[in-house]
Amino acid sequence: MQGKAAFGDFWPYYLQEHAHPGTRAMHYAGTSIVVLLAAALPVAGRWWMLPAVPLAGYGFAWLGHSLIERNRPATFRHPLLSLRADFVMWFRFLTGRMKQELAQAGVRPDGSVDPRLRREL
Repeated sequence: MQGKAAFGDFWPYYLQEHAHPGTRAMHYAGTSIVVLLAAALPVAGRWWMLPAVPLAGYGFAWLGHSLIERNRPATFRHPLLSLRADFVMWFRFLTGRMKQELAQAGVRPDGSVDPRLRREL
């Protein structure tokens, strides 16, 4: 997969892999911490804290997949697309557009996925 078409194919799959609201909440928390750390590190000059950036992002996300969604994170198979999708999901959550995106991907409010719209990669 490459380019914009690849992300367009990946995005519905990614949302389906994050169908449970709790999993998305863990991602939002981790991504928010990543953004705050990335903004604070240059100002604070505490570069020794740089390893906390991926630990926060991936730690929260992987806990959500392990404990809530009970699936394997897409990061292991599609690292760059997953990273991009995580920030897209976070931004769309902040701007109130996730409900519509989830519905288009076949993700139901109860965290299940419409089997007719299920994506596999």
